Amino acid sequence: MDRRNDVSGPLLVLAAGVLWGTVGPAQVLAAPDAAPVAVGGARIMSGGLVLALLVLALDRRAFRTLTRRTWAPLAAASAATGTFQAAFFSAVDRTGAAVATAVVFGLAPVSTGLCERLVLRTRLSRRWWAGTGCAVGGVALLMVPGPAVHVDPVGVLLSLAAGTCFGVYTVSAKVLTGRDAGMAAAVSVTLLAGGAALLPWTLAELPALAAPRSAVLVGWLGIAATAAAYMFFVTGLGRVAAATAGTLSLAEPLVAAALAVAVLGERLSAPVAAGSLLLLGGLFVVSVPARPRAARYDGVHVTGAVKVETTTGERN
Repeated sequence: MDRRNDVSGPLLVLAAGVLWGTVGPAQVLAAPDAAPVAVGGARIMSGGLVLALLVLALDRRAFRTLTRRTWAPLAAASAATGTFQAAFFSAVDRTGAAVATAVVFGLAPVSTGLCERLVLRTRLSRRWWAGTGCAVGGVALLMVPGPAVHVDPVGVLLSLAAGTCFGVYTVSAKVLTGRDAGMAAAVSVTLLAGGAALLPWTLAELPALAAPRSAVLVGWLGIAATAAAYMFFVTGLGRVAAATAGTLSLAEPLVAAALAVAVLGERLSAPVAAGSLLLLGGLFVVSVPARPRAARYDGVHVTGAVKVETTTGERN
């Protein structure tokens, strides 16, 4: 099947974005006493454990596919995972969820596209530029801070670091899909390694994390918003370009805004409504498969052939 006509990849990435979009509203509803970094560490550690146990139960040989060829992208993805959690949750703590989310997910598709260009030498299509421009503009409108929101410079820098980590993780996972790695095993390793880096903060907050509301929150974040979401993301990533996946991940702030209105009772302001429409337009542009060009034969050469990326095996 020509992957440019395969809609399952974009749908899987969008499903991951939907699950990730529940993280913020779930935190607000649960109102945990644990520190944000501890919640982030517990989230990826529990998600990694869930995936590792599933792999051991269903296909433990998958861990054998993590050979020396996969060590470099695994290390990069693990470092990006742990750093993202610490940077993002700390940014939210310093400058608020609106500003932190706007910066992180406004930068994420750009950092992903640039990382893919640098690492995989992939050309960024006009469709990606157009869709990303609309989506980033939509996020900027969607997350317009209210008058009570304080923009902290350190918080913004932490958000920029988190957005960069998202791009590094996405491209590292893309490389892994092209090296025949068992992706469930690979994702579980990156989550456990990232969670181990945050373990001191997580262990220090164990009593608060064990409280009923915090435990329910970590359960949802670990199983649905981490284990399931990351698997949807990396599975879809095998069928779309990394840059496209980065843009599609902008479904997260859209879902978060919708839940804030529907569940938390927040009002839908004019900038939020306009940003939602612009963001939806950008997601539509990058998620609809491009029409394949018909091959033409001029008597000597065949033109319009599909090029296969040697590193990832993805059709361009």
